[in-house]
Amino acid sequence: MKKIYHKLIRDRIPEIIAENGQSCVTEVLEDSAYRIMLDEKLDEECGEYRAAGTDAEALEELADVLEVVYAIAAARGCPEEQLNGIRQAKAEKRGGFRKRLLLTEVGE
Repeated sequence: MKKIYHKLIRDRIPEIIAENGQSCVTEVLEDSAYRIMLDEKLDEECGEYRAAGTDAEALEELADVLEVVYAIAAARGCPEEQLNGIRQAKAEKRGGFRKRLLLTEVGE
């Protein structure tokens, strides 16, 4: 029985499917379709992160989110190192989230 999908997959998934004695059909996406599917994949992975039941599961899902983020950056012409540099510069300028600050009010 075949199952129909319409989702972006990791590069080795067809090989893994074949190792399990199954076959699959894939296609190579054009740039614009690839970027759309990456955005959908990011939504999927973020949902899986939010649904994780344990810290270990959450970390696995965060790794998936990071992989998709790097792929999105690359699709926009930005290698991982450059993206990390942008993140670091922004953290130096505006800070990170380590202090756990919740903004509740700003006065005039």
